[in-house]
Amino acid sequence: MSFGVLFCCLAVSPVVTTGTGNEVTEAAEVSTAKVMDPIPASTKEIVQSTAEAMASEAMDLYNAMNLKKVGLSIKAFEYALRGYKNLVERGKVIRDQVLSICDFSQSSRKKRFYVIDMASKKVLINTWVAHGRNSGGEYARSFSNNPESHKSSLGFYVTGNTYYGSHGLALKIEGLEKNINDKADARNIVIHGSEYVGANFLARSPINGRSFGCPALPQQETGKVIETIKDGSCLFIYHPTKTYIQKSKVLNG
Repeated sequence: MSFGVLFCCLAVSPVVTTGTGNEVTEAAEVSTAKVMDPIPASTKEIVQSTAEAMASEAMDLYNAMNLKKVGLSIKAFEYALRGYKNLVERGKVIRDQVLSICDFSQSSRKKRFYVIDMASKKVLINTWVAHGRNSGGEYARSFSNNPESHKSSLGFYVTGNTYYGSHGLALKIEGLEKNINDKADARNIVIHGSEYVGANFLARSPINGRSFGCPALPQQETGKVIETIKDGSCLFIYHPTKTYIQKSKVLNG
């Protein structure tokens, strides 16, 4: 055989190497891992870093305003802050100095409605608030966006204009979350005052009364609350319901 033919044979012959026999499997696993992991590690790190920064900011504000003393849970405030900042950035909130929170993780006997001045970092108002009669008794446990459900709806709202109705002065609120609270207007869900909420009612009842789904306030405090939060501020109705927290585009957008 000539040297040229021999050289060609060697060039096209497979190269035999020694190894553990796992090289192909390991390579396949690496390749599969890359395909199955659609989020780059750098993106995950950014998301994690952003979440940690938000949690840290929320804790600092929570402590600075002494919100634990007035009973607001840190989780309610952290979620409220996250959604509020998102809505402000998107231009959905006009009066961005005010943030209101209904913390429905608490008993209806507690003052679980908070109006916070985000500029001066002060709690302006802390009072009672009712939940829907079909949401639960002392504690709200079930929520709905459906008409005639007589349940509260969770999530983020922006306050609108005032009007006088059957309960006197009332405030319209617009639900900002599709399929979660966006039927608030159709359901006539508004902020209004009522005699079945507050210290006088609790003096003769073990729990506050319940509404048809509206966040109803003590009648004597309604005017002050509405004047403080009307015309484009953010309202967040919170409960640690996992389906809402996972589904909310305002929280996760």
